[in-house]
Amino acid sequence: MRTKYIIALLLLLPGCGSSGPELAKSGPRIEAAPAATWRAAGPARQSAFSPDGALLATSDASGAITIRSTRDWKAIERLSHPGGATALHFGTDALYSAGYDGTVREWDLARRTAVRTFKGSGATIWTIDISPDGKRLATGGEDAIIRIWNLDAPARPIELRGHSRNIWEVRFSPDGKRLASCSFDYSVRLWDAEHFRALKTLVGHRQSCVGLDYSPDGNLLASGGDDSTVRFWRASNGAPLRTIDNGRHVDKLAFSPDGRFIASGGHPHGELGELWHEVTGGGGDGSAVRIWRTKDGSLVANLPHPDDVYWVAFSRDGRWLVTSGEDNRFRLWQLRRTS
Repeated sequence: MRTKYIIALLLLLPGCGSSGPELAKSGPRIEAAPAATWRAAGPARQSAFSPDGALLATSDASGAITIRSTRDWKAIERLSHPGGATALHFGTDALYSAGYDGTVREWDLARRTAVRTFKGSGATIWTIDISPDGKRLATGGEDAIIRIWNLDAPARPIELRGHSRNIWEVRFSPDGKRLASCSFDYSVRLWDAEHFRALKTLVGHRQSCVGLDYSPDGNLLASGGDDSTVRFWRASNGAPLRTIDNGRHVDKLAFSPDGRFIASGGHPHGELGELWHEVTGGGGDGSAVRIWRTKDGSLVANLPHPDDVYWVAFSRDGRWLVTSGEDNRFRLWQLRRTS
């Protein structure tokens, strides 16, 4: 049976391969050079830079959380989220991790211990975010409910309901007045984060929406999904602005600190290449990470990975990019602007 699949794929490959979008040859671009690779104990999940840019935290499905100094990228601390860590985010003076156990833990890095635990329904939490003022914690996950805690007086969280399937990402707007969420129900939703009410549902993705980010100036909202598109929306009213065809699933988006570029992480191969990889284990590295120019949607860089990439994060100064995924590795890329 395996031989038949391989023969069928060989017959299909000449006519079905897709090279994907072409790299821009002019205008502002980025060159990315591999700088380091760190092996994780399990599938690599998320990474986060501290507000001052001095620390990088990484998490994996085993529960391991590693803190590195960005001065030399050496590990200086190791923590553990019981049952596996799914999401990470730095607050103003603490690190927060979420996990398969349905909790968020607040870590005092100086004391090397969790000082508070926030509990939801017990379902896996896939995403967390901290409001720009550092006072609110938002979570989303397997039970399709957004929860928002007041960190100054954490009692029962506010619950926002509307999604019908698990929530993959939540993001506060740069001014903290809105919250955006995306879900396996194909939708992007906008919420009033001050009065805790639904504002608008953005419809366009034809499959699950799993990546989301606001531009630093708050004018744009970008979303990515299993329909292989990156979509840009006007943040103020949710109007659709531009759609980029990535040619393969998009799992994560992140704007550069200056907003001029946006990085996407996803599958390294198209549908046929993905099937070939699953059947044979071959296919080599693909462009699982791409960097696009925000202004016109032009592709400016391809970063090779052998497996699906679920997270991309720019450093605070925009000089570095960290990527991670199913190959149990975090990769550090040094970025250089060209024109």
